Amino acid sequence: MSEETGGNAINPHTMSIIVTKGSLDWAYPPFILSTTAAAMGLDVTMFFTFYGLPLLLKKMDLKVTPLGNAAMKMPMMGGHMVMPNLVAAIPGVDAMASKMMKNLIKKNGVASIDELRELAVEAEVRLIGCQMTMDLFDYQLEDMIDGIEVGGAATYLEVATQSHINLFI
Repeated sequence: MSEETGGNAINPHTMSIIVTKGSLDWAYPPFILSTTAAAMGLDVTMFFTFYGLPLLLKKMDLKVTPLGNAAMKMPMMGGHMVMPNLVAAIPGVDAMASKMMKNLIKKNGVASIDELRELAVEAEVRLIGCQMTMDLFDYQLEDMIDGIEVGGAATYLEVATQSHINLFI
């Protein structure tokens, strides 16, 4: 296996991430990985599409989505309790689970998504909002944080074909 050289060379210090989910629990992996990679000297691009796009909104209202997440175990009463899908379908359970998760995050000194997003901006992570998704869900550039780019699939693919690490989250 030979490594490409010249104009088509893949830079070993690059990473791209497609961000497709915007719930509180799904927002952590792309922001933690991107900020860590940037701190390690990688050039990082994040492409936010579909339900991941709201993570670029100026005002986020993130919630945990326990419905359909059979692996979700919350520390309670000295153990870890699983939240069955039936319970997760009851109105108000999302709000309760979100509050519990936010309290757990704060109690353990974990950075908030707002803080991680600010860190990504400071670390010069390239943030691209999907134009098609913005059109589809009627978002305007003014709704988004400052400094993002807007692009389509071709914009992302141009980055991905030159990136050493490509993640889909």
